[in-house]
Amino acid sequence: MADDKKIIFSMVGVTKVYPPSKQVLKDISLDIDEKEIFGLLGPSGAGKTTLIRVIIGAINSDSGTVKVDNLLIPNMYSLKIIGFMPQSDALYEDISGVDNLRFFGKLYGLKGRKLKERVEEVLELIDLKGDAKKYVMYYSGGMKKRLSLGISLIHQPKVLILDEPTVGIDPVLRKKIWDEFTRLKELGTTIVVTTHVMDEAVKCDRVGLIYDGELIACDYVDKLLEQTPNHSLEDLFFQTKEASI
Repeated sequence: MADDKKIIFSMVGVTKVYPPSKQVLKDISLDIDEKEIFGLLGPSGAGKTTLIRVIIGAINSDSGTVKVDNLLIPNMYSLKIIGFMPQSDALYEDISGVDNLRFFGKLYGLKGRKLKERVEEVLELIDLKGDAKKYVMYYSGGMKKRLSLGISLIHQPKVLILDEPTVGIDPVLRKKIWDEFTRLKELGTTIVVTTHVMDEAVKCDRVGLIYDGELIACDYVDKLLEQTPNHSLEDLFFQTKEASI
């Protein structure tokens, strides 16, 4: 971590066991810096989504601690500083896109002129102004993804947590979304994103490799790439995984 960076997220010794005895997170500890894109890379079933659910306070860990901006999680106040985009779209399909944004904006405490201005800003950001009044049931998959991203951003969170945000969308939209992540980082937002796609992981500042509930490697992307002959995160993942078996 660079000396001028502030740690905004800290996890120490987090373990999670699902009954009767499936250990899905195994003593995970990591820090995430302010104003960086941090990637959680691992195959399906590695524990990424469970880890995200612990981070946002949706479930409790069985041991260990999580802090976001010095708040011990779970904490209701954390809802004001965290934006969360789940892997599956959590949208109201029988109302319009703009009404979804207004509804979630109000949940985050926005109202009046501030709510109106923020909805307009987000619609511009996610390129849905022309379809804002259309019912969400008529949106394409990519439009729903953009709306989900907009909802997670409506309250201008310090920390944006995204669980597989580009699954099932086309390469052009994926690039636009990642361009937006970079822009948000430059504006001061910390982004935590899960992925199993190697070419997305290399766009992050730092990456944590998760396999079978364990954090098996964590560093800046360029330093991780230097550890393999072919400078490939995929090679690093397999060689680290084999070493851990």
